[in-house]
Amino acid sequence: MHTVELLERAIALAERMGYTVRHEWLGGAGGGMCEFGGRRYLFLDQALTMVEQLELVTSTLQNDPTLDATSAPPRVKELLGLARPRAA
Repeated sequence: MHTVELLERAIALAERMGYTVRHEWLGGAGGGMCEFGGRRYLFLDQALTMVEQLELVTSTLQNDPTLDATSAPPRVKELLGLARPRAA
C-alpha cells in the first residue's frame, strides 16, 4: 500500500474518532492535535511530505486513549503498533 493511501486511511480513522482534520499551509511548522470549543482538531501542514504527515497522524492516534483498534484497517494497525507486520 502506498503512502498516500495509508495517509488517506489514517485520516479517515481520525475522522471516525471525532477529529476534524484540517489541511493548512503552516510553512513546515508541522501541525498537530489541539482541542478547542469542545472539538478535537488535527492540523496537517501541507509543507510536510506525505510521509511526515502520515507520521503526524499515526503519532496523534497512538497517543489517543479512545483509539479503537478494531476500526483501523490492517496496514494502519501495523503503523500504529497494534498488529504485527505481515510477511512480505
